[in-house]
Amino acid sequence: MGTLRAIFEHVFEDALKQGRIGKIETTITEHNVYQQGSEILLPFLDEIVQGLILPGSGVDGMENLEELLDKALAGKSCLLLVEHYSNMDLSLFSWLVRAAGGRGPEVDRALVAIAGMKLNEENPRVAMMASAYTRLVIYPSRSVEHLDAERDRAEILRSNAINRAAMKTLQEIKTQGKIILVFPSGTRYRPWDPSTKKGVREIDSYLRSFDYMCCVALNGEVLHVHQGDMLEESVSQDLVRITAGRVQACGEFRERARAAAEAAGIEDKKQAAVDAIMAELEEMHLAAEEKRRPLLAARTEASP
Repeated sequence: MGTLRAIFEHVFEDALKQGRIGKIETTITEHNVYQQGSEILLPFLDEIVQGLILPGSGVDGMENLEELLDKALAGKSCLLLVEHYSNMDLSLFSWLVRAAGGRGPEVDRALVAIAGMKLNEENPRVAMMASAYTRLVIYPSRSVEHLDAERDRAEILRSNAINRAAMKTLQEIKTQGKIILVFPSGTRYRPWDPSTKKGVREIDSYLRSFDYMCCVALNGEVLHVHQGDMLEESVSQDLVRITAGRVQACGEFRERARAAAEAAGIEDKKQAAVDAIMAELEEMHLAAEEKRRPLLAARTEASP
């Protein structure tokens, strides 16, 4: 089907003609880390998703998302820990949850995604995609690691200010009926780099400070990550399934992971807790793929 740029161009041009792009805050400071999703831009992204997903796409475990929503509405802090394969993941999740019916639209409205600032600042088209959804923008630790203490002092100060503001905002909103969506790998999975499927150590702090969590597997690829400009990534249609696991108490999950690490002689218990999340996601992904493949095969056989 070509590249994301090719299929997205007419959507971008339509939004540009309607004067929508100019309203996007592309430069992140400590004053705009919380960005409300645009109801004007969302239909443009929905149009792309609907053109990429095949019949049979949908959500398994919707009841678990609704249970997590109930806990959030009761004032509990709630995490959604989602696999990350491409920059379409949030768009796919949002559309499929809303399309599932029932309380799906209510679940979607409660979502606040933790997002890296690159999505806002790298390209206006990418910024438009991101701006359709409510986000709390952070300066990722992976980006800070490459900064030089002397040469990049101003940027380090900026990163600290952005992250302090983001964490302050997170503390304010997490018990206000919101579900905080986090990609525990911190980046999209790149098949040529296994380290991109390893959870980032900072996720342990989320487990420590939140009440409940739900892991989410994402099966099916409509956007294929590669090195270089993300708008040049290739797109294809696919049958996409979202699988929401059971709701778990964060504290209990974390303590089990730490106890297992202790028994195994693993010293870094924070990383061990995050590794346990990634292991659960991988197990869910493999199980969901076993169910998805026959659906895809049946559709292929039925095609003329």
